Amino acid sequence: MLNRIWVAFVLVGFLAALVQTLQGDMSVFGRLLSGLFDTAKTGFDIAIGLVGIMSLWLGIMKIGEKGGLIQLFGRLVAPFFRRVFPDIPTGHPASGSIVMNVSANMLGLDNAATPLGLKAMRELQELNPHKDTASNPMIMFLVLNTAGITLIPTSVIAIRQSMAVQQGLTHFNAADIFLPTLLSTFISFTAGLIAVAAWQRINLLCAPVLAVFAGFAALMGALYAWLAPLPPEQMAQTIGLLGSGTILSLIVLFVGVAAWRGVDVYEAFVEGARDGFGVAVQIIPYLIAMLAAISLFRNSGCMDYLIDGIRSVVLALGLNADFVPALPVGLMKTLSGSGARGLMVDVMTTHGVDSFPGRLAAIIQGSTETTFYVLAVYFGSVNITRMRHAVACGLIADLVGLVGAIGVGYLFYHGG
Repeated sequence: MLNRIWVAFVLVGFLAALVQTLQGDMSVFGRLLSGLFDTAKTGFDIAIGLVGIMSLWLGIMKIGEKGGLIQLFGRLVAPFFRRVFPDIPTGHPASGSIVMNVSANMLGLDNAATPLGLKAMRELQELNPHKDTASNPMIMFLVLNTAGITLIPTSVIAIRQSMAVQQGLTHFNAADIFLPTLLSTFISFTAGLIAVAAWQRINLLCAPVLAVFAGFAALMGALYAWLAPLPPEQMAQTIGLLGSGTILSLIVLFVGVAAWRGVDVYEAFVEGARDGFGVAVQIIPYLIAMLAAISLFRNSGCMDYLIDGIRSVVLALGLNADFVPALPVGLMKTLSGSGARGLMVDVMTTHGVDSFPGRLAAIIQGSTETTFYVLAVYFGSVNITRMRHAVACGLIADLVGLVGAIGVGYLFYHGG
C-alpha cells in the first residue's frame, strides 16, 4: 500500500504542476525541483542528526538490559502485552523497549522516543519469521506509536506562549489546550488500537486491557487536577520538570541498579552506543524516499486544492466551516511534522493564537503524529518492505483522531 501511496504522491504532484504550467505558471517545476533537493538534504540531516541521540539511548538501554530493569518493565506489563502483542514471548526485551518508547512519547520527549522505538523494532525483527514483511507485533507497535497518547504537548504550548507575546496578548494561558489535546490523543490511540485488533482478531474486552484504559483515564484526571489550577508560566515549568526529570531519573536508576548488580556499566554503554551509527545511516534511503514524494505533493499545490475542495463540500452540506482553516495542520501532520508545525504557526498568525482556528490547530498539532515519517523510519531501520495493513490502520487512527480533535475543539471553544 505504501508503494501505491508513494507513486500517487509523485504522479499527482507532477500532473498538478503540469496543469499550472499550461495555465501560465512557468516557475512551478523550478519550485518542485528545488523542494526535492532541499528535502533530500533535510532527510540526510535528520538521519545524521540521529547518530548521537541513537548512540546515547542505545547505550542507556543496554545498561538497563544488562542490569535487568528492561526485563522487569516487560514483566510488569506482561498481562496487557499478552493480549495486545500475543506473538511476543513473555519476558522478551522488546516488551521493555516498547514500554520505554510509549512512556517517552507520552511525555512529549521525541528525542528519547525515536531511538527507543528503533531498538524495539530491531528486537521485534528478531522474532519475525519473514524478514521483509511486517509482523503483527510490529504493526501493532507502529500504529500505537503513530497514534500514541501525548500527556503533555510541551512544544505546542511553548509556541503558543511565544506567539501570544508577539500578538500583544496579556494574561494569555498557552496551556489551556492541555485537556482538549489529552482527550483528542486518547481518541486517536483508541482508534488505532481497535483498528489493529480488529484486523488481527485480538480480543480487547478483557481485564488487563480494560484496566490499562481505566489507569489512563485516572492518570489524565490526576494530571488535569494537578496542573489546571497553576498559572501558565508555572504550568510550563512544571511540565518541563516532569518530562526531563522522569527521563533523567530513569537513566540514573538504570546506571545505579546495573552498578549495584556488578555490571561493567561503562562497557555496557559503549556496547550499546556502537550500534547507533549503523541504525541512523540505514534509515537514510527510506526517509529521503518518503520526504521526496511528500515534497512533490505539497509544493505542487495539491494540499491547497484538497483543502478548498473540503471547504466547498462542508459549506454545501450546510455545516459550520470554522474548522477548515486548521484542517491543513491535520492533513500535513501525517506527512511532515515540521510542515504541520509551520502550518500551525501560519494559522495562528492569520487568525490569532486565541481564535478558534488557532486553538484547534494547536490541539491537532499536539494530538497527532507523522504517520508516514514514522513508518518510513521504523520499518526502514529493519529493512521491512511489505507493510501489510500498517498504513491502513495508521491512517484510520489519524482520521478518527482528526475528527475527534475537531469535535473536542468545538466542544471546548466554539460558542455556536
